[in-house]
Amino acid sequence: MDEYSVSIEKIIDELQLGIVYMPPEKSVLVSRAEVNRPGLALSGFFGHFEAGRLQIIGKGEHEYITSFDPITRKTRINDFMSRNPVAVIYTTGLDIHPELEEAAEEYGIPVLTTTQMTSEFMAALIAFLNLSLAPRITRHGVLVEVYGEGLLIIGDSGIGKSETAIELVKRGHRFIADDAVEIKKVSSKTLVGTAPDLIKYYVELRGIGIVDVRRIFGMGAVKETEKVDLVINLEPWVQGKMYDRFGVDTEEMTIMGITVPMTTIPVKPGRNLAIILEIAAMNNRQKKMGYDTAAEFNKILMGQMNVEK
Repeated sequence: MDEYSVSIEKIIDELQLGIVYMPPEKSVLVSRAEVNRPGLALSGFFGHFEAGRLQIIGKGEHEYITSFDPITRKTRINDFMSRNPVAVIYTTGLDIHPELEEAAEEYGIPVLTTTQMTSEFMAALIAFLNLSLAPRITRHGVLVEVYGEGLLIIGDSGIGKSETAIELVKRGHRFIADDAVEIKKVSSKTLVGTAPDLIKYYVELRGIGIVDVRRIFGMGAVKETEKVDLVINLEPWVQGKMYDRFGVDTEEMTIMGITVPMTTIPVKPGRNLAIILEIAAMNNRQKKMGYDTAAEFNKILMGQMNVEK
């Protein structure tokens, strides 16, 4: 599996960190989503110490360092920084220890600071790292948000995915990606889709060309990312093929080990796909809330058949 990384500058911008020291002419990349509070390392124990993790100095670590006499403090900090942690971040607006700043310059390690409380900051940092470093694939399709549900529309080229997305945007829903959807696995249960930077907010309409959805429909018509809640598979209508008319049969698609419900919709002239996708989104939302219309209708039908017998 490919390994992804995020620059320390992007982390600084995203979380609005202050810079105490940044090594000149050195590219610092973070490739681990886990973070560490280095209490054991500062006590001199480096078993299982992982330098690739961002190191967080909170009130507990700060008071522990301060409690050392000057010689011990310098020795412990030097031992810690000599392991080349990717970066050290002081939280809660704590004062930076001069010994650590000195060691940072010696070993070329970024030292950053934030006024946020440690737990609050760590939650935001881990969430950002999980999203930035998540394993990902790119799928051909369109991603839109309809009534809070992320719909990944797939199907053969020319079947009407982009046109359906534009119709949904006109009806008040939001557009995320067209043609190429970058899907990230941000947890064991969650997939998040976005558009590659090059084609973000753009959609291709055959006969018209490239359209900028953000400029034509406004900022409220687009969204940076959205969860993949339902896959919509558009396929040409085949005369004589048996299609599920009750919705009892369930379809699924597995993406990076995560199972996502899927609905296959046959396409032919005269079908209003935008309305059908709106109903599909609401129906999927209803199922997640515990109510399955097809299952309830089937119970009523079977009950009626038993009565007639």
